[in-house]
Amino acid sequence: MHPTSRMEFRGDIEGMRAIAVLLVVIGHASVGLFSGGFVGVDVFFVISGFLITSLLTQELTATGTISIRQFYTRRALRLLPASTLVLLVTLIAAWSWLSPLRFTETVKDIVASAFYVINFRLAGIGTDYWAASDPPSPVQHFWSLAVEEQFYMFWPVLILLATLWSRRRGQTRLGPLTVVLATLTAGSLALSWLVTHQSAPWAYFGGHTRAWELGIGALVALGATRFARLPRVAAELAAWIGLGAIITAAVVFDEFTPFPGIAALLPVAGAALVIAAGFRSSSAGRLLGLGPMRVLGKLSYGWYLWHWPMLLIVPVAFDMSPSLADRLALAGAALLLAQLSLVAVENPIRHLSALRHRPLRGIGLGLTLSSTTTAVALSMVVLMPPGAPGLVSPDRALFIPPAIQLDVIDDLPSGAPEVLPSASASAAPAPSMDALLAQGLNMKSLPRNLDPPLASASKAYPSTYNGCHRGFAGVSLPPDSCVFGDTSSPTTVVLLGDSHAAQWFSALEKLAKAKHWRLIPLTKANCPVGEVQVIERSFNRTYTECEQWRANAMAKIASLHPALVVTATYFDSRQPVPASSNPEAVWAEGWKRSFIKLKASAAHVVFMVDNLYRFTAGPECAAVHPDSLSACNQASTSGGLMQPTRRANVAKVAVDLGVTVIDPIPWMCLNNKCPLVVGNILTYRDNHHITPPFSRLLAPMLEAKLPALTP
Repeated sequence: MHPTSRMEFRGDIEGMRAIAVLLVVIGHASVGLFSGGFVGVDVFFVISGFLITSLLTQELTATGTISIRQFYTRRALRLLPASTLVLLVTLIAAWSWLSPLRFTETVKDIVASAFYVINFRLAGIGTDYWAASDPPSPVQHFWSLAVEEQFYMFWPVLILLATLWSRRRGQTRLGPLTVVLATLTAGSLALSWLVTHQSAPWAYFGGHTRAWELGIGALVALGATRFARLPRVAAELAAWIGLGAIITAAVVFDEFTPFPGIAALLPVAGAALVIAAGFRSSSAGRLLGLGPMRVLGKLSYGWYLWHWPMLLIVPVAFDMSPSLADRLALAGAALLLAQLSLVAVENPIRHLSALRHRPLRGIGLGLTLSSTTTAVALSMVVLMPPGAPGLVSPDRALFIPPAIQLDVIDDLPSGAPEVLPSASASAAPAPSMDALLAQGLNMKSLPRNLDPPLASASKAYPSTYNGCHRGFAGVSLPPDSCVFGDTSSPTTVVLLGDSHAAQWFSALEKLAKAKHWRLIPLTKANCPVGEVQVIERSFNRTYTECEQWRANAMAKIASLHPALVVTATYFDSRQPVPASSNPEAVWAEGWKRSFIKLKASAAHVVFMVDNLYRFTAGPECAAVHPDSLSACNQASTSGGLMQPTRRANVAKVAVDLGVTVIDPIPWMCLNNKCPLVVGNILTYRDNHHITPPFSRLLAPMLEAKLPALTP
């Protein structure tokens, strides 16, 4: 077997680690110039694949085999002491400062991180680093470590098997291993491209879609003898091109770049070029090998571990909105923690001869550390501080009589709608909506009979989500069973739109039962009513499923000839595809086309203007401020109106076409203040969806604004 070049310390690779961690940290610190700082992780993947493969093939050349137990011992001693320390400190910090709701989720994330499966959890729940509604996990960055460890689970074994197969065929070269690795790498790259356009979370966090990046590094290691013979000019050019590719990706890429997919080839190829060129001397290599770069590279692992929880938890602990300077200061503090943990924890444990030369002890230590982290995390759930999800201390909680469970009354007067208390309510006159809002604005403590309960509020979806609401991939219309209210009524009402239309289903269902309407919901995730092509970030491509579903829905409505179509859409920041110099005009024209079609099919069409966007998710704010709910009151003019220009343009188009426009914000706010809790009802389940109980509460207000219907 022809050996690879003997593995020696390479200062340029330490410098590459420094570049990688700098990109990640400044990206997470929201330094605007480096919107694609996340590509630092891809650089880490290539470096890891190269180093591990170099060490394994060196051992194979020297001894004729690979000690699997020794390999995993080295990995455990290298990674687990520092990661366990960070997980435990993060656990304590989360218990101390995060809300009980976030703490419960953080415990799940910490347990998954301790066993290096956090990437599966994040992919499964559809998380990304730019999630608007849910706060990111303080250990979310452990996903990349999980991907690496999953790669290492099979890579040493694969090398051994390929070597044994080669020997049986009388071959002593690394050729068969190279062929196997190249095939697997190409397959993973193809999967990455495919999945990136089908499921962005699985593409981003999946080991199967990231393995090719480590594979590229491994291929560089297997080609070491060839790269060592590169002409100096070629090595010089390759190193600088590689660095340029990495920096270009970090500057040009952003959250809207379909990633990893083909785009990841730029930073991955760049890293591979720098490493391959590093077998020869170059000016880029000497720059990367400078003392400060090598020091930073040495601290890169610890800095990566510490920076993310610092950036997420410290601002919560001090109730601050960190400026750029604050975020950079926190990143600097994380670097100091990395140095301390290296000196006090990582190096002392890693160099213990009793563990290094006793593989079973080293592996046992690793399992013990992971198990200890899990045990401590689960124990702290039991010791959760007062105000745990769904629980409110009796000495401070209020029981709000459920008199606000309002019933719809036929023939409402034109003024403020009347309401009746439910059967369980007191006989006192029901308050007006303004009175309920005023009560909510003055409420201090969270009611212990909160509806929905705080622990389940984030999952309080309309009942249409049980088979009638279409997800991102679906293009078919709901089954015939998705008819509500009086199913035999000649008066048909259709609810059309995305999840912001679906949130009004509870109100319309209440009206349909009282008014004997036949209610048919046609809703699909993130699909606007306006005929505009958009990018769906879950797929990282044009949302063709939305266009197909919308066409099907329009055809269905045309066949129904309903008495009323109620439309609503989330006005987010998505731009039309293809890009336009006047995107708002494109949106207005798209809505105009849809309104014209609906007017031709239905007797009446209603456009529900989008509701207020909350800067903090409703359940999260309530969990953080259970005794000071006024902190969750939000002004209706403080930036919570999403896309105000689009709102105004679409509303004008609607009015011009004779479409009824309804603005629900006056029902949710009083004197420019919008309470989070009204009576015993939590109004929002996240940042921008109202809860089903609140939707039902608003049914009388909605009825008062709807046009009179005839069969």
